[in-house]
Amino acid sequence: MGTHRRPKPPSRARIATLGMAAGAVSLLPTQSQAAPKPTVDEVRKQVEKLYEEAEAPTEEYNAIREKQRKLQREVDGTQDRLARKQQEINELRDKMGPLAAEQYRNGAIDPSLQLFLSGDPEDYLDRAQMLDRTNGRQAESLRSMQAKQRELTQEREAAQQRLKDLEETRAKAGEKKDEVQGKLAEARELLNSLTAAQRAKMEADQEREDTSAGVSDSPTTYNGPASGRAKAALDFAYAQLGKPYEWGSTGPDSFDCSGLTGASWRAAGVSLPRTVKQQYDAGRKVARADLQPGDIIYWYNDNQHNGLYVGNGKAIHAPRTGKNIEIVPLDSMPYFAASRP
Repeated sequence: MGTHRRPKPPSRARIATLGMAAGAVSLLPTQSQAAPKPTVDEVRKQVEKLYEEAEAPTEEYNAIREKQRKLQREVDGTQDRLARKQQEINELRDKMGPLAAEQYRNGAIDPSLQLFLSGDPEDYLDRAQMLDRTNGRQAESLRSMQAKQRELTQEREAAQQRLKDLEETRAKAGEKKDEVQGKLAEARELLNSLTAAQRAKMEADQEREDTSAGVSDSPTTYNGPASGRAKAALDFAYAQLGKPYEWGSTGPDSFDCSGLTGASWRAAGVSLPRTVKQQYDAGRKVARADLQPGDIIYWYNDNQHNGLYVGNGKAIHAPRTGKNIEIVPLDSMPYFAASRP
């Protein structure tokens, strides 16, 4: 009769090892399963959300770029003025030269004039009482010199501040540009994750929805009741139908939303500020019940998106990346306000 030995209990280390192995086995199916890919509809919603999120920084970028262009014009103007003032000072120096030579030949060169010609006369010029030791012509020349040098110093200080502001503005513009491009890159990555068939389906769905909602980017001409400048603005806007949206663009081949409204009214002889917010602030506010063709429509808020009212409850606008300038119902987006240039 054989003996029955009680099996030796496994060691704690072995238990731990087995437990880890079992845990690893139980985890394997979860780890090997990739996250489910988003559906075509989910991708489309995410892409539209990213495009919408890119609108506000686009307008901020436009405002910064406008400030940058203004500062650049000021810097250029300051540099021109500096050059002219320096030339005037050089001419005064040339006129002072013969006076000094004549006095030197006569052995009686004025000490103050000698100081002026030998170096920077600013210390002397700040001591007005010493002008009494010069003759009339020298005093007048030195006074003129003093005034021009002070103007030159002030201009140089102003130029340095403008250059500093310009560099700061360029840096801010770069940050906003990166923010916008980051959103657009995310959208492209999502779109590129779709197959060709999925992309075609998404585009077909979008086209079907646009048609159902009364959205159209087909070229046509304006034949509504507007007259005068409003008609000229709408004639221009209609001529852009079907052209692509491009952030930061003011034409002629592509536009962003405020770029289109600004260019349209500019074609009518009216100058508008660059951004949605600036156009909103500059215009006379109009109640929705009093809308007239040519009025500027604002959706979402006063700093995101705008277009032009065309009549019959519709507007023309440059929508977003990936779409063309189109005519849409006013309520295709959350209506905010309207203004009249």
